[in-house]
Amino acid sequence: MSQPQPTPASESDLPKPVTPASTYRLQLRPEFPFAAAEATVPYLASLGVSHLHLSPVLEAAPGSTHGYDVTDHSRVRAELGGEPGLRALASTARAHGLGLVLDIVPNHMAVPTPLRLNRPLWEVLRDGPGSPYARWFDIDWEAGGGQLVLPLLPGPAESCDLRVEGGVLRHGEQEFPLREGTEELALPELLAAQWYRPAWWRETATALNYRRFFTISELIGVRVEEPEVFTATHAKVLELVRDGVTQGLRIDHVDGLADPEEYLGRLRAAAGDGCWVVVEKILARHERLPAGWPVAGTTGYDALHRVDGVFTDPAGAAELADRYGESTGLPQWAETARACAREVLTGDLAAELGALERRAGGELAAAVRELLIAFPVYRPYPGEPELPPQALERAAELAGPVAVAGVRELLLRDPAFAARFAQTSAALRAKSLEDRAFYRYAPLLSATEVGGEPGRPAVSPEEFHAYCAALARDWPGTGTVLSTHDTKRSADVRARISALSQAPELMDGEDASPDPHLAWVARQTALGLGRAPEAVPRLADALLKGAREAALHTSWTDRNEEYETGVPGYAPAPLDLPPDLAEAARANLLGMALLHLAMPGVPEVYQGAETEYRALVDPDNRRPAHFPRGALARLDAGAAPDGPAEEKLALTAALLRLRRARPELFRGYAPVAARGPAAGHLVAFTRAPGLLVAATRLSHRLAASGGWRGTRLDLPPGTWAPALPSASDSKSLAQHSSSVDVAVLLAGRPVGVWLRR
Repeated sequence: MSQPQPTPASESDLPKPVTPASTYRLQLRPEFPFAAAEATVPYLASLGVSHLHLSPVLEAAPGSTHGYDVTDHSRVRAELGGEPGLRALASTARAHGLGLVLDIVPNHMAVPTPLRLNRPLWEVLRDGPGSPYARWFDIDWEAGGGQLVLPLLPGPAESCDLRVEGGVLRHGEQEFPLREGTEELALPELLAAQWYRPAWWRETATALNYRRFFTISELIGVRVEEPEVFTATHAKVLELVRDGVTQGLRIDHVDGLADPEEYLGRLRAAAGDGCWVVVEKILARHERLPAGWPVAGTTGYDALHRVDGVFTDPAGAAELADRYGESTGLPQWAETARACAREVLTGDLAAELGALERRAGGELAAAVRELLIAFPVYRPYPGEPELPPQALERAAELAGPVAVAGVRELLLRDPAFAARFAQTSAALRAKSLEDRAFYRYAPLLSATEVGGEPGRPAVSPEEFHAYCAALARDWPGTGTVLSTHDTKRSADVRARISALSQAPELMDGEDASPDPHLAWVARQTALGLGRAPEAVPRLADALLKGAREAALHTSWTDRNEEYETGVPGYAPAPLDLPPDLAEAARANLLGMALLHLAMPGVPEVYQGAETEYRALVDPDNRRPAHFPRGALARLDAGAAPDGPAEEKLALTAALLRLRRARPELFRGYAPVAARGPAAGHLVAFTRAPGLLVAATRLSHRLAASGGWRGTRLDLPPGTWAPALPSASDSKSLAQHSSSVDVAVLLAGRPVGVWLRR
């Protein structure tokens, strides 16, 4: 949906859609502000990226390391350099031919310390439902007895040092506003007279009465479906779009919104057709982005799953699942996912479930619960004609068909109930899958990634090609990613772990541990991380976080101190892959990078991931980035790549530069099939069709079976010349046409790129 425009004098006056050739994600924080980002611009321009993608830039909670805890939508964050710093960064980027993409957070705001930093929330706490800001937030005043419950205290209110001081109610560094005329009351009467109730954080599950982001009570949901709220929360961002400071927007957690399509239509009308917009939307394997959404596509987790999956051996993955089950005694994926959904819904999200059950009525409560647990994707959307039949059937088995039919009818006739059901469903999927089941089910850790399907991790070349062809046809400007600030393991760690699917016997012997699940996770993670800097303490931190998320022996809310004391002992000394499997990991690393950079969509390189980048779950993946300026300069001066890290850097720079210089090459998509005994080990395709790429998959299995053994690739018409920097030997510089032996084509490399002459 586009904003109405005056009739242009000529076609050239129409806004031109700006689709990046590629993006490069920078994680801003007080220690890496706009000025530091500005200093990277010459290097990133030389690398070949077209746009910098910045983490959230609006005012956030003091010291925030991520920026998703917004406190003021009207200002650019002072700790990063404020609006002058952002505009200076944009100016320098523009001078080097680069644009900016901003990450925006429409779904929620911070419940900060002190609370006054969030002025709309502060005024609601002071003035209650009569405040002009009361419409900003989803608050169930009736459920709270007329008060907004704030679960911010470390213990019961009566045991906390709450006192009136300086015209506010204080507890430690936190302060709360006082309702007019209540300052002189005794503390019990004063607390009862407020529009809020400070509460022990453990009351969250039973007493919380506002919508939040997932299970984080310090992030309160914002009602951007209200036109005046949308206007107030987007004015600064839209100003930056109109002024040309940014050419694109990433929409965080679009599934948290009441009506994503309505929101996106309003945003498109306000931002204009020239702004590139992608949404953080996690699609199930069989799910498709709604065709009516006025966006370029998703942020790319669906691409991550396909790229990872095509380098996963299905037989080895199944064998790992069997070995893992025998070692740990834990159930298979489907049972794990259902159990985690029930735990999270009735525990962590009990307040949200209770709100839905109250709206539905007691006779429908069980059906609400079972339908949420059975829902096969993140959420339904307004206007969808019907709920998924398999979810209705499974819920009916447990709650009865009459009750499920009642909930279905309520969803169709009550938009407010339907919106809250959908928002709760999205939170449930995220918390029960991404933040619990993915930590609890661990046969192959490379598969337990955002957008992944651990029960069926492998993707066939045919499925990969079908996915890419659909992208080229339907969403050619969508985002694609392999590593982000939210991935549990960077792509290069996953490349090493996924090689284990070709040698599952390397996971033998982990069942002798007192905690075989943790030992299994520790071994795979150590093999993935390898000899990275500070590997052991980083691994120990990741294991502890994983143990709390899995909630098998300890959790974030119920810490088992004795168990947690022993977790670091499971972190082994750095582990090396056996040499032959290390070579397979190299093939995975380069193959994954090549497919990502050459496939349809707009590839994003995460900070530092243009070279080999090994990182674990946050905060490890938000460590200060290393920009390999010197290595790139040496490669550009003609040096041969030294090791996988520089091979990846050379590959990345070559593809990014090609994308920026010759965007016409990256249109369309056509698979190129190999023929012969090892045909299944090659993924090849053309773009435009003047670009040909080929990547080796499952190279360890390939070597064990005797190599390519005469397997051939029938090239499209024309003469094809290599496009990657290489040593000046005749084999790697050879041009090809017609049919060619794959071993000759690749000349000893796992990947290749060719241009038609």
